[in-house]
Amino acid sequence: MKQFSELGLSDEALQAVARLGYEAPTPVQEQAIPLALEGRDLIAAAKTGTGKTAAFSLPSLDRLDHAKGGQGPLMLVVTPTRELAQQIGEVCTTIAASTHHRILTVVGGLSYEPQIKKLKHGVDILIATPGRLVDLMEQKAVRLGDVEVLVLDEADRMLDMGFWPAMRKIIGATPDSRQTLLFSATIDSSIKNSVGRLLHDPAFVEIAHKGETADTVEQHIVRVPQTLKPDLLKALLAEKGAERVIVFARTRSRADSTCRRLKRAGYSAEAIHSDRSQNQRRRALDNFASGQTGILVATDVLARGIDVEEVDYVVNYDLPTQPEDYIHRIGRTGRAGAAGFAVSFVSPETEDALRDIEKLIKRPIPEMDVASFDLEQAASEQAARQARSEARRDPEIKQAAKELAARERKKAKAREAATEQPAAKGGAAPKRKAPKKPAGAKGAQPNRPRPAQQARKQGSSGAAPRATSKPHGGSDLRPGRAHRAALAQQRSKGKRR
Repeated sequence: MKQFSELGLSDEALQAVARLGYEAPTPVQEQAIPLALEGRDLIAAAKTGTGKTAAFSLPSLDRLDHAKGGQGPLMLVVTPTRELAQQIGEVCTTIAASTHHRILTVVGGLSYEPQIKKLKHGVDILIATPGRLVDLMEQKAVRLGDVEVLVLDEADRMLDMGFWPAMRKIIGATPDSRQTLLFSATIDSSIKNSVGRLLHDPAFVEIAHKGETADTVEQHIVRVPQTLKPDLLKALLAEKGAERVIVFARTRSRADSTCRRLKRAGYSAEAIHSDRSQNQRRRALDNFASGQTGILVATDVLARGIDVEEVDYVVNYDLPTQPEDYIHRIGRTGRAGAAGFAVSFVSPETEDALRDIEKLIKRPIPEMDVASFDLEQAASEQAARQARSEARRDPEIKQAAKELAARERKKAKAREAATEQPAAKGGAAPKRKAPKKPAGAKGAQPNRPRPAQQARKQGSSGAAPRATSKPHGGSDLRPGRAHRAALAQQRSKGKRR
């Protein structure tokens, strides 16, 4: 095996190699670096995690000139995800400490203003995602007429994600005399028939063939019903450890729900997917890389955008829709020759996906047992949880629970009032409510005519006055002033007797 000093790199580039911590070149670096230094167009295919970033950044920065004033970029790197762009930017920044190039990374999810301001001052190397780069081109904030080196990283993924129209527009804005370096995990007919046609007599470096996985990754599957996956994941984490673990889910909502369950179970976990802002995704990756977060739950969009050293193992909580994504998922562990471990949960409805994956990698994936996971016990516990959940949704049970809660509140208030009553007796007497006055005392029935008025009215009309019947004792029970006068007269007679 050759050393970096034998590949034709300058002393400044070799200083950058030492700063990056590389000891010996990987196969793709050993073959691609000399070709790139010659100025050849290149199509390179290599397994995920084999050092493709350094394979194009070291030779390109070593032979790249420096932009003058507001000129640039002289080198353009296009990559599908924000995370890949950030990580390529970090590698290029480390190399630029020796080569003194100006690096700028532009991605979506961040403000345009700082990016446009830096572009106006000039830049040597621009690293971008397709969508943000096209936006800046449409705003006339960046021109690509000075590009000398064009790098298309993860080209197959960009085609899968529908970026071919944007890539064609970007490539068309660069000079025909550019050097083009195309790097991908695999090379198939779609690559050769689309982007490959835009290269000039390219050299081919094929370290990995389609369906090839890293040799150092130990792969296993566990068959489990979909509803019991949360219990299996907890058992696996308890058995294998919960530090530096990446869990891949099929959808964004599944990633979020899995992350919430892990947090409720006491694990340090964060979700990362396309719905998260750039700052949230960057913070999640930084926390995971520093060890502050033990478990990262991600989607397929980021299967190639996570480059963290010493990932302990990968869990495929859901099998991917595309078999090729399985290779990129498990490639997060066992990077650069290190040992790795990957386990996939296979539910009955994903058996077809498993067959497609095994067909792609040309070998069966062995089954494994998780000793602390009891399928029958997990099923009974899940049934109990399901029954409780359905009971909570039952309208009659909901109403009964409300009524019970209301009775409890009423009892609590009564107990509180009973405890306050003795204290009130020891202090000032509580105010008593005034008794209600009789209806007559309020001057009730104001619209009813008084007896004298009624008699005058009857007399004037010529009608005979109506005889009034008196109850026992001769007392007048008619309401009003006459009634009160009669009662007062009876009381005064009683006193005289």
